[in-house]
Amino acid sequence: MNNTDTLQSKETRGFQSEVKQLLHLMIHSLYSNKEIFLRELISNASDAADKLRFKALSNAALYENDGDLRVRLSMNKETGTLTIEDNGIGMTRDEVIDNLGTIAKSGTADFFKQLSEDQTKDRQLIGQFGVGFYSAFIVADKVSVSTRAAGAKKLDAVQWESAGEGDYTIEGIEKEGRGTSITLHLREDNKEFFDDWRVKEVIKKYSDHIGIPIEIWVQEHDGEGNETEQGKWEKINKAQALWTRSKLDISDEEYQEFYKHLSHDYTDSLLWSHNRVEGKNDYISLLYIPSKAPWDMFNRDHKHGLKLYVQRVFIMDDASQLMPNYLRFVRGLIDSNDLPLNVSREILQDNKVTQILRNACTKRVLTMLERLANNDAQKYHAFWKEFGLVLKEGPAEDFSNRAKIMNLLRFASTQTDSNEQTVALADYVSRMKEEQDKIFYLTVDTYQAAKNSPHLEQFKTKGIEVILMYERIDEWFMGHLTEFDGKKFQAITKADLDLSKFEDNNEKEKRGETQRAFESVIERTKAYLGDRVKDVRITFKLSDTPAVVVTDEFEMGTQMAKLLAAAGQQEVEVKYILEFNPEHALVKQMADEADNEVFGRWAEMLLGQAMLAERGTMKDPSPFLTAINRLLTKV
Repeated sequence: MNNTDTLQSKETRGFQSEVKQLLHLMIHSLYSNKEIFLRELISNASDAADKLRFKALSNAALYENDGDLRVRLSMNKETGTLTIEDNGIGMTRDEVIDNLGTIAKSGTADFFKQLSEDQTKDRQLIGQFGVGFYSAFIVADKVSVSTRAAGAKKLDAVQWESAGEGDYTIEGIEKEGRGTSITLHLREDNKEFFDDWRVKEVIKKYSDHIGIPIEIWVQEHDGEGNETEQGKWEKINKAQALWTRSKLDISDEEYQEFYKHLSHDYTDSLLWSHNRVEGKNDYISLLYIPSKAPWDMFNRDHKHGLKLYVQRVFIMDDASQLMPNYLRFVRGLIDSNDLPLNVSREILQDNKVTQILRNACTKRVLTMLERLANNDAQKYHAFWKEFGLVLKEGPAEDFSNRAKIMNLLRFASTQTDSNEQTVALADYVSRMKEEQDKIFYLTVDTYQAAKNSPHLEQFKTKGIEVILMYERIDEWFMGHLTEFDGKKFQAITKADLDLSKFEDNNEKEKRGETQRAFESVIERTKAYLGDRVKDVRITFKLSDTPAVVVTDEFEMGTQMAKLLAAAGQQEVEVKYILEFNPEHALVKQMADEADNEVFGRWAEMLLGQAMLAERGTMKDPSPFLTAINRLLTKV
């Protein structure tokens, strides 16, 4: 803040490159409904009022003898301008540069790479990004902002101006009152916003729920209908915080518009829950599930979506202590009567009331999702496609609600022959064979790799369903699941896999004979491969594949090793067990080979095939390729 008694000089500055891209999209009517700019600017003004109210709790002087917070709109047909003015917190020069010249979010460059010529897709992406102020350029060819931070001197006010191209100007001005005034120089094709009735209509539609008065300057008319020089400020909205009203008095449209106000999302929410609790704890919660995942959901600086109010006073955005991390996509607010008005993030962390609110809201969200899953499978599938990856973090993070979370999980499986994750664990258990006591699953890199995995061959033959997992998080995720409905999980790539209970007596007798017949083959292979493998054995789970590699029950699996490597950790060497299919022609040919050198080539080739199928790559492929070439030459 400038403490001198002179105005700061005027300078021209260039926009951050991402802002230029954004402005280009806005100016070319990225939003199909251009009236949306009013909602965005009024929403920002409301936020500024909330922030002032909070800061004034510890410094009442910030009100500057004007405690009646409001937003005012006025239109001037002669100058072709529409002005939106608030008496909220205002901004300093540095805050103006940060807020209006820069998009201060990590990952914005990657975000804009997603933008394309497809405006429908871009509209959804921009809606997730939340860029309220820049929507002014949908209707204006020039925007002027004058602002003074609450508590600052009159000469510390700032004026920002831009035509929405490559740069903007900023200079010091004198401003009597605190807050921000945004003047839009409307284009010729947007004259509709000079009409009182049109602006009132938009405010009623989008901003009726705003908790402070929204006033519009209405010109008085004489007896013949002509405008006079007289006029008055007319309040347009209810000016009552929506969440304090009865649910019976709030329409679905009002809930949706309030969601957009809270989240700056362009799309409607998927569902919501509005709840008032009175008694030992006194609070109101209004929680929304978005229909689209925020673009930065997996960024480290992604903010939680809950706002905290205490006794109707806004306290903070991003109240992460009130919702577990795996539900960070939830938007909404909590208004508590039990927390102190001077509550800080540090106090929230250790506050007993915080834990009660967190537990209650977590259960409410999980119950919302449970009802959605039970009543509308199609809608729940849409939710899962957007947020399933995040929900998978739940079993590791929230032990007390693990059972509820597990009922919400969805997977692909061999039953559906599709990569769509629609199978619930309860569905799987209901289809289990009578003698089956485990839930079988497979984790790999892609759905195609899962679908065509050699580990599935006997499961397909015996008609046993296997859950297919192909997302990076899955191996870690399964490490936190032990059982469901009394059935333990079994990875089909582990050496302790036993399918003998699905075999008849003839198959079991044949297995014993085969194992004895292949003892010498196993020993010769072990002698050749040495410590390159942990063990060699035969398996009866294959039909079309000659060999696979598996890991011991407590050995790190392939996918976990890949996950750690991708995270930059030191590569872990996985010790594999090589398993032969004794019924396969190649294995039989190897078993009949008396020449140890040729036998070694067969072992090398079969190990290489198995490693490629399991890992998709090899550290040193030369022994494998040499063995194949020499065997082909012999043929």
